[in-house]
Order: sequence, then structure tokens, then C-alpha cells
Amino acid sequence: MLAALSMLGPFAVDTYLPAFPDIQASLNASPIEVQQTLTAYMLSFAVMILWHGALADAFGRRNIILGSLAVFAVATLGCAASHSVQYLWAFRILQGISAGAGVVIGRAIVRDVYSGASAARLLSLVTMIFSIAPAIAPILGGWIVKLADWRAIFLFLFFYTALLLWYCYKHLPETLPVAKRQPFNPHFLWHSYQLLFRSPLLQLIAGTIAFNFSGMFLYVAAAPVFITQHLKLGADQFGWQFVPTVAGVFFGALLVNRLAGKIAIPSQVMLGFAFLIGSACVNTLYHVFFPPALPWSVAPLFFYTFGMSIAAPGATLLMLDLFPHIRGIVASYQSFAVTMLAAVVSGVIAPALSHSVLWLAAGQLVCTLLGLMCWRGARNHRQQLTIKNGNAK
Repeated sequence: MLAALSMLGPFAVDTYLPAFPDIQASLNASPIEVQQTLTAYMLSFAVMILWHGALADAFGRRNIILGSLAVFAVATLGCAASHSVQYLWAFRILQGISAGAGVVIGRAIVRDVYSGASAARLLSLVTMIFSIAPAIAPILGGWIVKLADWRAIFLFLFFYTALLLWYCYKHLPETLPVAKRQPFNPHFLWHSYQLLFRSPLLQLIAGTIAFNFSGMFLYVAAAPVFITQHLKLGADQFGWQFVPTVAGVFFGALLVNRLAGKIAIPSQVMLGFAFLIGSACVNTLYHVFFPPALPWSVAPLFFYTFGMSIAAPGATLLMLDLFPHIRGIVASYQSFAVTMLAAVVSGVIAPALSHSVLWLAAGQLVCTLLGLMCWRGARNHRQQLTIKNGNAK
């Protein structure tokens, strides 16, 4: 159930990507206007994800999840019924506002009910099932748009959400007793986020994670052009890009599970960067000399996401430990930083670079180099703080 909730976000992002040309023709929209439907979703998702945890702490896990699913279902019907791209923007914003609740609150539910190894095992299971969603979503969307039209994709999402809402209503318990709930206090949240914004170390680690993710998301946002125009594949062949991408995430997470406790976190992160930078360099060099072709244009994506999955967990743990008294807010802020940068990538960078596979590869390389710069900056800043604190003592 928690995995199904977490899959709602990837389904909302990836399922309709193969339908971009159909949406453009049906709504008489430009390619940029259709691209902005993804940006509208990502921006609203990023802003609202800062609030889901606080709302669930104040009003209960079950109430917020059921309410969010109901809003998402209505918004999805609105997407299916949209007669202009402007209406589609509006309903995509409503989808983004409600889609993040399952991911954020699902983690809180696990921690409410379990601890230690049991919690880790359940979170790993949820993550493994969740990682399937970005792979199957565009493939499923391609089949649907080939058999019907783009509105049928949103009708599928509506029925998925309605079924999930019914199942959660029947089977999802309230895991946060009223006695343990916190008052909804915007003043406390404001001061907590001010504390985070003023921490250079936290900003640098958040930048490390966000820039690495944006290198992967650049290809997600550019997928309609990359697949159909550059690789000359059909709308039902998006699996060529998304299967290796998600396989890298899966096997990287599996390796991290095996490495846990065996190597230091900084070494683990640098191992991830070795794959990130190596794959991005190979991708760029290949397209300097050769035209786009299968499997060479998609193979580096496996190694990129493999490295991303190795680097991200260690950096995330270091980030959460900076402010242990507000770890939930730190987690929301990390999700916000990642999603906000992804929104910029989908709305500005991907449209600017998608005309050329070489430019896409170079853009991915720049993203991971910026991530490495943030990580090195964080290491240096942490060393300076250690020296400063030692001198003070």
C-alpha cells in the first residue's frame, strides 16, 4: 500500500511523456507550452512537499493521505477533460500539490509503526517497488496513447488513484495518536526553514544531491524529443531509455545495501562520483564523434544512475544529521531542493538542450560536475568548522 502511494508521483511525471506530440496537436499548443505542463507540476510539487509532513503531524497521517488522494483524483479528471493547454497547466498544478503526500507521509508511517531493522527492511521494500514505477510508467503511457489517445492516460491515472483511495480508506490505519500530534505552527516552520537556509554546509550537501539528480532528470524531461526524434523510436518504445535508467537506480541501491558499514560515507560518495563523472564523460565523448544510436546513447544512463544511487544515501544521511531535532523538516527541504531544480531543468534547460544529444550529454556532465563542486565545498567547509571548533575549545 505504501509503495503504491509512493508510485503516484512517478506515474504523474512519466506516464504522459510519450503523449507530448498528441497533446500538442490536440490542444493546438507549442512544444514549449506542452513542456511547461511538466514544469507546472514539478514547481507545485516542490513547494507543497515542504508542508506535507507538518500537516500530517498536526492532523494525522490517514486524514492527509485520503484528502490528498481525493484532490489528485479530481485534478486528474480535470487533466483528461482539458480543452486548452492553460487548463492543463492549472490541473497539473493541482496534481503537484497533492501528489507528494504519499511519499513524505509514507516514510513517517513506517517510522510510526516500526523501528530499527524492521523499519529499514520495510523502507527498502517500498523503495524497490517504487523504483519500478519510472520504468513502467512511460512504457504503459506509450501503449495507451498508441491504442487510444492522451486523455486515456489521465483516465488510467484517475482509476489508479480511485482504487488506491478506496483501498486506503478500507485498510490504512491512523498511526499517529491524537496525543502525539503537534499543533500546526507556521511560525515554528518559518524559523526552522530559516535555520536551514542559513546553513552553508546544508546548502552544499543539498546541492550535491540535487545536481546529480538533475543530470538524470534532464533526460527524463527531454525524453519525448530524445526518443522520438533523435533515436527515431515510437511512442511505445520509451523503455529503451527508462529501463536502463531505473535498473541503474535499483542496482546502485542494492550495492549500497551491501556496502553499509563497510566503507566510510565520504568514500562511498566519491565512489558514486566516479561512476557519475565517468559515464557522463563517455556519453559526451561518444556523441562528439558519433551520431545517436542504440544501445550506445542509452547505456551511459545506466552507469550514471548507478553512481547517483551510490552517492545519494551517504550524502542524505550527513544532511539529516546536521539538524537532528528537525530531521523531518530537513527531509522535506531536501525533497524541495531536488524537485525545484528538476522543475528548472524541465522548464528551461531541457528545452534549450534537447535539439542535440551532444548538448544533452554535455548538460548532464555539467550537472554532475556542479554536484562534485558542491560536495568538495561541503567537505572543505566541514573541515574548517572542525578546526574552528577545536581552536575554540
